[in-house]
Amino acid sequence: MSQQNSDDIALVAMFMDLNTRESAFTSIVKKYQERIYWQIRRMVVSHDDANDVMQNVFIKAWNGLQNFRSDAQLFTWLYRIAVNESLTYIEQMKRRTSISMDDESLNLEEKLESEKDFDANKAIWKLQIAMQQLPEKQRIVFNLRYFDELPYEEMSKVLDTSVGSLKASYHHAVKKIEDYILNH
Repeated sequence: MSQQNSDDIALVAMFMDLNTRESAFTSIVKKYQERIYWQIRRMVVSHDDANDVMQNVFIKAWNGLQNFRSDAQLFTWLYRIAVNESLTYIEQMKRRTSISMDDESLNLEEKLESEKDFDANKAIWKLQIAMQQLPEKQRIVFNLRYFDELPYEEMSKVLDTSVGSLKASYHHAVKKIEDYILNH
């Protein structure tokens, strides 16, 4: 058994004792925080984000350490928590980004309406507003097909989507735009 592993076993044993729990956990954090930090940082990139994730890792470690199996290595266990927390954080950021993309659509519509030449009755302005109402994928497909006149086969390569799916997206986009223009 390595010195590091026997030290970890001693730290976990100290953690199990309520009288020495806090000092044992402080020792665990001091021993592993730098390695855990850099693992997280490589995944989430930002220093501030890495610190936030690391805090979550050590909260989970505190809450789960009494169930730690001493046949595993403490660092491996902490590393697994760090990877899972990093992945959770990245997934949350993706969701926030997609939410902010929808917010961005609203922002784009507001910016459009604030243009000095804006006239809601002109077809080009109605088209622009209607396009902002589309889901992101339909908006991309509509732009590529309508404005760039990109053939479906080429779009398929660019977007890594089947031609049939692209045709359906374009059809739905056109229908939604027509409905918007006719009803506004």
